[in-house]
Order: sequence, then structure tokens, then C-alpha cells
Amino acid sequence: MFLLRLCVLLFLPHTLLAATDISAELGSAQTLLSTGDYSAAYVAYQRVAQEHNSPLAQFTVGMFYDQGWGRPMDRAEACRWYEKAAAGDIPAAAHFLGECLLEGIHQPANPQSAAQWFQKAAGLGHYSSLCSLGELYVSGVGVAQDRAKGLALCKQAAERGVLSATERMGQFYLEAEGEQRDLAMAVQWFTQAARANSARAQYQLGLMLREGQGQAVDLAAARYWFESAASQGYISAYFPTAALYYETPKDADSGLWPEQELAKAYLWLSATKQRSTKPDQQKQVAIMLEQVLAVMPISWVKDLDSKVAEHLALQASPAPAG
Repeated sequence: MFLLRLCVLLFLPHTLLAATDISAELGSAQTLLSTGDYSAAYVAYQRVAQEHNSPLAQFTVGMFYDQGWGRPMDRAEACRWYEKAAAGDIPAAAHFLGECLLEGIHQPANPQSAAQWFQKAAGLGHYSSLCSLGELYVSGVGVAQDRAKGLALCKQAAERGVLSATERMGQFYLEAEGEQRDLAMAVQWFTQAARANSARAQYQLGLMLREGQGQAVDLAAARYWFESAASQGYISAYFPTAALYYETPKDADSGLWPEQELAKAYLWLSATKQRSTKPDQQKQVAIMLEQVLAVMPISWVKDLDSKVAEHLALQASPAPAG
């Protein structure tokens, strides 16, 4: 969600700036924000939001509170700013206001109003809102339940290239009950999202391939997708990746793992050890690591530990600047 909101902010049409006499002030504020000077950027955006009633500035002030840019996160305050910006037809603000109203963040929950704002946001070009509205139709929250309409709305977003909608289509088919559950369709949608580099979809596809859901069991493909997700820092994928490397058949003569599989098992077991918060998983990791270290050359450890540290450092989220 952070990346979605940041991208929305950075790629808002420049015509929104050029069309007003406050373009210089907004441009200056944007420069401060892009360089990470959150304190000065906040002051600049808030001034434009209050003095000029600029919807774009109001939306950006909401982002400061939503993401904790240089200040404590305050979703209720963010929602109040999104509401002001949404009145000025900022597409993302309309969508986020819908989320605020659905969750009841800054006022009592109002799913009917949330549906209306999702509809408006979609009409303004925020196409992921189609899937948010579709979810309401699938569940019958805030609107009359209509699963077919909900799927059609979300499919429209997916067909427009909204990756989160493609993922959600897979979840719709996977999580449905009775005859509406369609594992083959779930695999189809997750595969599409996985190929577009969605770590969540890669992980889910790995699970389905490992268990033979929607198609035949394919452990090689499952390992590929688990590792693809793990490489992006998707922590839930660390252990299943490690386990499939660990479970690689050993050489019949030597009784040892192939070298690459042995190294990969150590890498992902080590990453799991450092990131997993599941006690039972940690116990399994300790046993597996002990067995791997019993046969792995000690000379490998320093280099492999360095690779693990490098991966984990790349995935760490930087703290907001003050």
C-alpha cells in the first residue's frame, strides 16, 4: 500500500500544478518531499492546503499522517485530509476516503458511502477502486450482494493492468465456497500476477503447486515461485523455499545433497531463522540447519552468511526521516 500511495503522489498529472497560480509553491513543496526533507515539506504543503484550499496539497498532507513521514502516524487525521481532497476530485483521495469510511477510521463505518466513493474514484481513473467496489458486491457489504457483478468489476481493473486486482481475482476463486470455488481459475489468475512479479501471488501459486490445487503437484515449479517471492523479501516464503531445497533427493552414492541445493537450503534456512516469528517453525529450522551444517564445508559459511545479510539488509524498510 505504501508503494501504491507514493506512486500515486509522484505521478499525479503535472497539469494539476500548472493550472493554478500556486504551481510554484506546490513545486517547491514537492522538491522538499522528493529529497526527504519531510519537516519542511509538511509545512509547505499544509500552508498551500490551508491558504489556497488546494485539493492536491490536502491529499499530500493526508499522506504525511498516513505514512508517518516525519511525524507519528495518525490514520484518523489522514482520513480527514483525504475527505477534503476527495471533494476536489483527487482520484486517490476518493479511493482512500472510501477505505476510511469502510473501516470506520475517522467516523462511524459507512459501507454504503464507501461504495459510492469507490465508484467515484473509479470514474476519476483510479481503476483499482473497481476491485474494491467489486469486493463489496461479492460480500454484500454496503451494496446488494451480486458476486457476478463484483467479479466483473474486479476483472475490469485486472484487465487494465492493476496488479492488486489480478491477485484479488485469484483469491476470489480460491476462497469461494461450494460450486463457486474454482481452483483452476485461481491458478490462472495467480500465475498472471506472479509473472507480473507479485510476491504475494508467487507465494500463493507456490502453495497451490506444492499441494496440487487446481493442477498436478509440481515441486520444481513450486520451489521456483516460492524463491521468487522470498527473493523479494516475502517472509512467509522463506521457510517453504528452504524446505524444498532441503528435501531435494540426495545422491545415491554419497548420500549428500547436490552442492547448489545444499547452499540454497542453508541460505533460506538462515534467513528464516532471522526473520520468522513462528516458534514451531524455528524449531524445525534449528534441526534442519544442524543437519545441513554437519555436511556443508565450513569454508562456505562466511560467504553464504554475507549473502543472507545482504538480502535482509536490502529488504529492511528505512525509517522515515525526521
